[in-house]
Amino acid sequence: MARLDFPKDFVWGTATASYQIEGAYQEDGRGMSIWDTFSRVPGAVYNGDNGDVACDSYHRYEEDIALLKKLGVKAYRFSIAWPRIFPNGTGELNEKGLDYYRRVVDALIEAGIEPCATLYHWDLPQALQDKGGWANRNTIDAFVNYAEVIFKAFEGKIKQYITFNETWCISFLSNTLGIHAPGNKDLQLGITVAHHCMVAHGETVKLFRKLGTSGEIGTTHNLYWFEGYTTKQEDQDAAWRLRAWNNEWFMEPTFKGTYPKALVEWFEAKGGVVPILPGDMETISQKIDFIGVNFYSGGYGRYKKDEGLFDCEEVQVGFDRTYMDWNVYPEALYNVLSWAHKEYGDTPIYVTENGACYDDTLTADNRVHDVERTTYFRKHFIQCHRLIESGVPLKGYYAWSLLDNFEWAEGYRKRFGIVYTNYETLERHPKDSYYYIQDVIKSGGLDV
Repeated sequence: MARLDFPKDFVWGTATASYQIEGAYQEDGRGMSIWDTFSRVPGAVYNGDNGDVACDSYHRYEEDIALLKKLGVKAYRFSIAWPRIFPNGTGELNEKGLDYYRRVVDALIEAGIEPCATLYHWDLPQALQDKGGWANRNTIDAFVNYAEVIFKAFEGKIKQYITFNETWCISFLSNTLGIHAPGNKDLQLGITVAHHCMVAHGETVKLFRKLGTSGEIGTTHNLYWFEGYTTKQEDQDAAWRLRAWNNEWFMEPTFKGTYPKALVEWFEAKGGVVPILPGDMETISQKIDFIGVNFYSGGYGRYKKDEGLFDCEEVQVGFDRTYMDWNVYPEALYNVLSWAHKEYGDTPIYVTENGACYDDTLTADNRVHDVERTTYFRKHFIQCHRLIESGVPLKGYYAWSLLDNFEWAEGYRKRFGIVYTNYETLERHPKDSYYYIQDVIKSGGLDV
């Protein structure tokens, strides 16, 4: 039996997002978000579910922080709901919204847990969407103004900021594939939204530096490892296009100030053009302190004409699958972070989300024996250790998610939590995976 020890300063954490857990959607001056609107569109979300109550963490945050403290994490990644701070996106500031996050941040610090705040985890104020949302460049200015309020309000308390969570989802999943809010299906719109979010990220980093805000700032991209089913060039090219849509399309502007030429040309052939204005690429490629990577899966693909946007067909090769029907491919985490390090240099990396959805059952004694999820975490922890030993600057890992919660278009039927949420009583029950992670953190590693 081998022992895998993690560095003493490795950051173990867990993560959540505001709309998925907070509830209290009309309390204390909060404005409507695009998810409040989208979840009310018939057929948009499974079972017509919404985040009106969610896990009620708005009222139960102390209970949730107690669970974090018991877990033993060093840090907690949460997101701030823009509509709580500016109900209309701009204009009058809602102090009650700020006060809520002050209470959360103070309670985290008191518990010895570092707050890591995501500024945008998809809940755009509906008032801004009514004016074009992220397709309107004015939204960039509104976001930077909102970020400035947060930086000043939490100076010295929040020491790590993430500007955007998963820009691919904000843009293409939501505006080209139409699966998430606001539910549009337009390639050009997805390209435009992606670019404007990237510019907003860069402008926010510039502001962070200008203000002299203490701490670190970065962004989070959801990276996906996809490789050719064969060595045929057409299969390699097709797999690269699908992978680059998630990876290079966002990483290259972040670190190199360019978009991948082959994908730009592919989009142009389909009528999609990146709306770059002078200075945009320089703004996007502002130096960041770390890169967050959300990782869940990977796979194999081969060329098939007219298959999706990229003439690429996914080929199943016998992976186990989660209840999201995603491949369980732990080695892909090693592959994609090794690639990112090789391509983009020594910027510190955090796995800002990683986890799995399974069909959990609460026993009579209020336990959840989630063997598959525990195994999933174990296998991914091993890959994290491989990365560190290989010289990749992996500094931390945030399990997704602390709680079962509103899983976007899947409603409440898909559970990612290491803590079971009873949606009728709102009681929380730690699962076996929670206790497994607790043991890994306490012991500083794992036996394999």
